[in-house]
Amino acid sequence: MAADNTATIGFIGLGVMGGPMCRNVALKHAGDVIAFDLNDAAFALLSDTKAQRANSISDVAARADIVFLSLPGGPQVQQVCLGPDGLSAGQPRVRTIVDLSTTTVASAREVAKALKETGIEFVDAPVARTREAAQRGELSIMVGASTDLFAQLEPLLRYMGSDVTLCGEVGCGQVVKLVNNALVFEHTVALAEMMVLGERAGVAPAALLDAVSKGSGNSFVLNNHGRKAMLPREFPEKAFPPEYVLKDLSYVLELAEQTEVKARVAQLAEDYYEAASTKGWSGRYFPCVIELIEQGIDPVRHSV
Repeated sequence: MAADNTATIGFIGLGVMGGPMCRNVALKHAGDVIAFDLNDAAFALLSDTKAQRANSISDVAARADIVFLSLPGGPQVQQVCLGPDGLSAGQPRVRTIVDLSTTTVASAREVAKALKETGIEFVDAPVARTREAAQRGELSIMVGASTDLFAQLEPLLRYMGSDVTLCGEVGCGQVVKLVNNALVFEHTVALAEMMVLGERAGVAPAALLDAVSKGSGNSFVLNNHGRKAMLPREFPEKAFPPEYVLKDLSYVLELAEQTEVKARVAQLAEDYYEAASTKGWSGRYFPCVIELIEQGIDPVRHSV
C-alpha cells in the first residue's frame, strides 16, 4: 500500500519524544490520526489537534493503515507488535508499522520477521536530536527499510524530521542510531572532563566553550549539552536520565559483542553513567555526569 496523505495513521506512545512527534503528524497529515497512550495526561498535548484518542492498541490496529511507535525499548515494541492484544492479533487493518523507538538490532529484525508472516511490513526508524527538535519537526530519522517502502514512507516521516536517511534494510536504522547515541554519550563525558580541567587551570567555562566552538573541537554536544546543561549546571528531571543512557549503551555493547568489536570507550562511558545513576543523579538529565568528574568520583570504582 502506498503511503499517501489520506492514509489513516495510528500513533502509539506519547512520551517526551512521542508526544511532540504525534502532534506534528496530527497538524500536518491530511488523513485521520489516531493516538494511544496508557497515560491519560499525555493526550493534553494533542487537545488542539484533530488527533482522535484510541481506546486500545487493538482499536489502533483496526482503524489505522500505518502505525508509528514511540516506546521505551525493545520489549515494549515486541509486546505492542506481537502480543496477544497487539497490532498483529486477529485480522488488523494495519499493513505497515514504523518503529521510532530505540531497540536492539536483533529485536528489530526479529519483530520484522514475525510480522512479515502476518502480512505486515515493519520499518525501524529511530530518531535523534532533542525534544525541542521533536517539537519543531526537525529530528534526524535513521531508517531501515527496503528502497520501495522507504520511498512510500518518507513523506510521512518528514512530518517529524528535517533529515530522513535510508541506512539499509531493516535493523540498519537501529545500527546507525546506536552509533549516534554512543558518540553523544562518549563525547559528553569527554567534554565534561575538559570543562572541569579547563576551569581548574584558570579558564572560565563559558570562555572555554566559546573558544573551542570556533575551532576543530566544536560539536553538537558542545553547543547543546555543553552550553545548555553543563555550563549552567541545569539537569532537570523528566529529560533523558543516566538510566536511559545505560539502556542504549547496553544495546551498543551487545551489538559490539555480536560483531566482535572491543568497544572500550563505550564501556568506559557505561561506567560513568552507571556511577551517575547510583551516586545521586538518578533521574536527572544525563549531562549531569560532569558533577561526577567535578567531585572526583572514580567511575570504575564508584568512589572518591
